Amino acid sequence: MAHKIALVDDDRNILTSVSMALESEGYAVKTYVDGAEALAGLKHEPVDLAILDIKMPRMNGMELLENIRRGSDLPVIFLTSKDDEIDEMLGLRMGADDYIKKPFSQRLLIERIRAVLRRRAPAAKSSPGSVIQQGDLMLDAERHLCAWRGEPVNLTVTEFLIIQALARRPGLVKSRDQLIDAAYGENIYVDDRTIDSHIKRLRKKFRDVDDAFSQIETLYGVGYRYKTA
Repeated sequence: MAHKIALVDDDRNILTSVSMALESEGYAVKTYVDGAEALAGLKHEPVDLAILDIKMPRMNGMELLENIRRGSDLPVIFLTSKDDEIDEMLGLRMGADDYIKKPFSQRLLIERIRAVLRRRAPAAKSSPGSVIQQGDLMLDAERHLCAWRGEPVNLTVTEFLIIQALARRPGLVKSRDQLIDAAYGENIYVDDRTIDSHIKRLRKKFRDVDDAFSQIETLYGVGYRYKTA
C-alpha cells in the first residue's frame, strides 16, 4: 500500500509540482494551502508523513507542528527559506524529523522522505537485538514501540533513536555529537541545543507516565547517559 503524505504550503506552484513528483514515485498525496486547513484535514484523513512549510497564513508550520505533537508522533519534514535558520532549529527542537531549504531539488526531497520513512518502518523480519529491555524500559525498533513499566510512551522517530542510542549501552556517556549522528545521520547539521531540547521532551514524556523517571542523566559539558539499574 502506498504511503500517504500530507503536503502543506501556501504556494500553489509548489503544491502542484511537488505532489506530481511524489505521486510519480508512488506516494498518495493530500495537499493543503495552510496549517488550519491541514490540521482539520489530518484529523479525518491520517497520513504517514507530513511536509510543512514554515511561513503560512492562518496557522504557520510551527503552530501546526505544535498541534500535531499534542497527540501524534507523525513524522514531519519542514520546508524552510534560506533565512529561516532560527525557525528550522526551533522546529527540530519541537519534534520535527528533518528539514529542507527552499529552493530544493525534488529528488533531494524524495530522498529525505525515504530516509524518514525508512527510519520509521518496521523491518522486513525480526533481527537479533531489535528489542531492547533495560529494566522498566522496553524499546522495539521494528514496531517503533516504546514502553515504560508496561505503559506506552509515544515518541517521534528522532526521540526514539536518541533513547535507543542511550539505552543500548547503559552507563556509557554519549556526547551530543554522537546523539546527533544517531538521530539524524551525517547529512544534516543541528546544534547542541537541539539535542538538549529532545532530551527535555523525552524526559517529559516518560514523566507523564511515571513522575519519578530519572534514567536519563546529564553530565554537564560532556553529554548524556542512560542510568544503569
